[in-house]
Amino acid sequence: MTADSLWVLCLLLFVDGATFAFATTPLLLEFGKHHAPWMVAVFGGLASAAGSVIQLLVLRWLLGASQPWMKRFAPSREKLDAALAKYPSTMFLALFWARLTPLPDAPLKLVAAAIGYPWFRYGLAVYLGAIPYYFALALVGKAVKIPGWVLVLAVVVLALGVALDQVRRRRAAKSPTPSA
Repeated sequence: MTADSLWVLCLLLFVDGATFAFATTPLLLEFGKHHAPWMVAVFGGLASAAGSVIQLLVLRWLLGASQPWMKRFAPSREKLDAALAKYPSTMFLALFWARLTPLPDAPLKLVAAAIGYPWFRYGLAVYLGAIPYYFALALVGKAVKIPGWVLVLAVVVLALGVALDQVRRRRAAKSPTPSA
């Protein structure tokens, strides 16, 4: 098993999907250089969707475990139930479209976990949305061949940006507001 093998990509995408999903795009661009885009899309998408299902189940457990620190993340159950009853296919389509684009899908994951959305439907929506998106990124990776160090640097800069934003928000929340 070499560092550019399809199995390594699938393992990395599984872990990425089960955690914070910072590295999905750089992984697809890098491994797209070495594999047919359809293989990256089909197998990488499946691994990523499986990781996302794991993340959904963990979030569901955390939200249902009556953890006081998780209460602030939980959406209003009544509003969610009412919206889903009125539009039953909305969650599936929203998950599909969120995965089909580079837009962040964390709010949808939290909603899906909070309402107990079925893990199989969640995984299917994520997988079906990932296939064309992963194919396109693998195709770009094959055509453009961005150096690996640039992709690693992009992941590090993104992770640092998120971490710094969290630190800034915590400091802003702790600082007293000035009187007018």
